Amino acid sequence: MTDPVETRKLIWGTTVNIESSMAMFRDFILNFTIAHKLEGTADAVITDADRMPFYDRLLRHLNTNDVHDMNLDCTNLEAYPPARRLYQQLVRYPQEIIPLMDHTLTDIYLEKFEDSDLPMGSTMRVRPFNIQRTVNLRELNPSDIDQLVTIKGLLIRSSPVLPDLKDAFFRCTSCDCSVEVNNDRGQIREPTVCPSNECKMKNSMQLIHNRCLFSDKQICRLQETPDQTPDGQTPYTVSLCVYDDLVDVGKPGDRMEVTGIFRGVPVRTNPRRRSVKALFKTYLDVVHIKRTDKKRLGVDKSIGAENDMENSFEETDDIQDQDVSDNTEEEILKLGSRTDLYEILSRSIAPSIFGMEDVKKGTLLQLFGGAHKFSKSNKSTPRIRGDINILLVGDPGVSKSQLLSYVHKLAPRGIYTSGKGSSAVGLTAYVTRDPETRQLVLESGALVLSDGGICCIDEFDKMSDHTRSVLHEVMEQQTISVAKAGIITTLNARTSILACANPINSKFDPNLSVPENVNLPPPLMSRFDLLYLILDKPSERDDRRLAQHLVSMYLHVRPDISKTDFVPLELFTKYINYAKNRIEPRITEEAGQALLNFYVSMRKSGSHGGSNVVVFTTRQLESMIRLSEAHAKMRLSVTVDRQDVEEANRLVLSALQTAAIDPRTGRLDLDLVTTGISAWGRKVHDQKRSALRLMLQESEKSVLAWPETYRLFTEQSDEKINETEFNNILRDLIDEGYIHVSGRNNTNKIIRKLGV
Repeated sequence: MTDPVETRKLIWGTTVNIESSMAMFRDFILNFTIAHKLEGTADAVITDADRMPFYDRLLRHLNTNDVHDMNLDCTNLEAYPPARRLYQQLVRYPQEIIPLMDHTLTDIYLEKFEDSDLPMGSTMRVRPFNIQRTVNLRELNPSDIDQLVTIKGLLIRSSPVLPDLKDAFFRCTSCDCSVEVNNDRGQIREPTVCPSNECKMKNSMQLIHNRCLFSDKQICRLQETPDQTPDGQTPYTVSLCVYDDLVDVGKPGDRMEVTGIFRGVPVRTNPRRRSVKALFKTYLDVVHIKRTDKKRLGVDKSIGAENDMENSFEETDDIQDQDVSDNTEEEILKLGSRTDLYEILSRSIAPSIFGMEDVKKGTLLQLFGGAHKFSKSNKSTPRIRGDINILLVGDPGVSKSQLLSYVHKLAPRGIYTSGKGSSAVGLTAYVTRDPETRQLVLESGALVLSDGGICCIDEFDKMSDHTRSVLHEVMEQQTISVAKAGIITTLNARTSILACANPINSKFDPNLSVPENVNLPPPLMSRFDLLYLILDKPSERDDRRLAQHLVSMYLHVRPDISKTDFVPLELFTKYINYAKNRIEPRITEEAGQALLNFYVSMRKSGSHGGSNVVVFTTRQLESMIRLSEAHAKMRLSVTVDRQDVEEANRLVLSALQTAAIDPRTGRLDLDLVTTGISAWGRKVHDQKRSALRLMLQESEKSVLAWPETYRLFTEQSDEKINETEFNNILRDLIDEGYIHVSGRNNTNKIIRKLGV
C-alpha cells in the first residue's frame, strides 16, 4: 500500500517526486565529471582535469560572463548513473522538471556566488539540449504532446518582438485597491469585483500597464530542409514560440536544431462560447536553439554587426571559445603553413569531380570572399561589396550542377534554386498574411534568405526576363528594393551568387560568342566576376583519366587515397570560418602598384594594331581586388601581396580567354560580354550600313520594295547576309532618319527614302 505522505510529494498526473528530483539534480551538478561520460567510450584517455567537477567550472564561466542561462547537455545527464531516471522524467514531463531544475540551480549558484548580481526574484534558467531522439517534423504526433522533443529545420519566418504579459497589475478606480494576477496557461483572469472588503464595487478594476510585468516573445516558423523532405512531397512546417533571451537568436535562412516542449492547444469555434474544436493547434515552446553545423560554414560576420543578444548567446556548454578552441586553432595554423595549401584546398572542393582545377580555385576563393568596405555612416550595408559572383557555362554532363550542390552543402545560409522554378518574388520577397495577426507581412525570398551566404542558381538561362531583372540590383548594390501592398522597404541581399547555364542548343557552338550561345543579357553577364566556359572536348588522354576516375568510384575496392590529398570536410569548414572571421587583409603598396600596372597594360593591349578593342574594364579591376583579398585570406595573411595579385590576374585572364574570345578574330574582346557585339562585329556592321546607304543614294527610285533591295544588297556584298541582319541595318537607317519602312512581312515591306 502506498504511503500517503509519499503520495503527496508527487506532482499530480506524473511520477515526479519533487524532493527526489531536486536532490538528484543537485547531486548531478555538484559531482558530474567528464570522466563519467568517457568511461563507456573505447580508447578514451581520461586526464586529471576530466575528473574535476564539470559544472563547477561552467558556473564560474557563467558568473564571469554575467550569463544566467545554463545549457544542459542531456547526454551528460544520462551518462551520470544516479541521474538517469531524472533524464527520463525530463523528456516525459519537461513542464514539471525544468522549473525544479531552475530552482535547484539558483540555490547552488547563490551558495557559490553570494555576491552575484542575480536580479531579485529572478532565477537561473536551465536550457536542455542534445536529447537522444531527434524527431523529423513530419514524425511529430499526438503522443509527443507535452514532451521534450528536438527537431531540425530551416527558419523561414520570424515575427517582430511581441510583449507577453506575465503578471498583470489591476487597480480599482474607486478605492485605489490593487491586485496582481499571474498568467495562467496564456490567460489573464481580470477581476470583476474589487477585492477590498470595504469597496466590493463591480467592474471597477483597471489594468495599469506600466506596473505589469512583460517578457519578450517571438513567433517563428521552422520548415523541413530539402534533404529531409521525401521525394514528391512538400516540406512540413511547425510554429515556434520563443521567449526572453532566445528572441532574435536566429534569422530567417538559418539552419537550426531546436529543443522544446511540443504543445497542443484547443481552438475556440467562437470567442464568446466555451465550445472548442476537436482538432488542436500545435506549436513548440522553445527552450534551446542550436545553430551550429560542423559541416557548414559560419555566417560572414564582416557584413555588419549582429545584435548584442545574438552575440551573447551560447549554444552549448563548452567552456572554451565558442568559435575556435586552442587545439583547433593549432590545427588550422598548421594547415595554413603548408606550401601546397592552395592546391590541397581546391582539390577538397567536390573531390568526386575530376579536373576543373581553375573552376575549383575560383569557387574556393568565392567561399573565402573579399573584404567588405563600409561607409562611416552605415555599418550594415557594404559600400563596396566583397562577395564574388561566378557563372559556369558549358555543355551538359560536365558536373556543373554537382559542383553547385557541393557548394550549397557548405554554404552557411545557402539556398539552392532552379531558374525554371523560380519567380521574381520567390527570389526577392513576397507579401502574405500573418496567420497570427492577419496583417500583411513580407516573406523573404531565396536571395534574402541567403544573406551572408551563397545562393546557388541552377539552369540560370531558363529564367524569365522579369525574374532576371531583379538580379541586376542584387549583384551590384546587394540590396532589394520592395514596394508592395503599402510596404516600402529595402532588404539586404549581401550574398554571393554561383550560377550555371547551358547553351541554347544544348551544345556550345564555337563559331558563336558566349552571349549568342547562352540566353542571357550581356549587362547581367558583365556583373559576374568570373565566367567559366566548361566544354566537353574529346581527348584520348583526358577521357581515359576521367573514365578511370568514374569507374573507380563504383568499384568495391577503391584505390587508397592518402590523407594529405584532401582536407577533411570539418577541418575545411573550420579553416574557412577562421579566415573569414579573423583575417582582414589590406592591400600593400606593392600589390596596389601591381594591380595598377596590370590594368593599364591590359587597356593598352586593346589598342594595338590600330584597333580600339576593350579588353578590360573597371569591373574586372574590382574583381581582381576581391580575388586578391580572398587569396590573401586563404593564406591567413593580413596583407595582400604581389603573389595574390598575380594569382587573381591569372584567374581573371583564364576566365576571359574562354568566355570573351571573339571566334572570328581569335582576340580577347570584352564587348562580347558587356554588349553582346564584338568590336570587329560592330565595325563590319557599320561598313554594311554605309554600303546600304550608299546603294540607296545611288538608286534613282524613291520607293523600293524590300525583296528587291535585299537581293541587290546581298549580290554586291562579299559575305552572306541573312534577313535578320538586313532588317537590323534597316532599323539603324530608320533611327538616323534616312528611310521609312512600312509593311509587316518582309515580302510586302516598302522602303521610302526621306527628303527625296
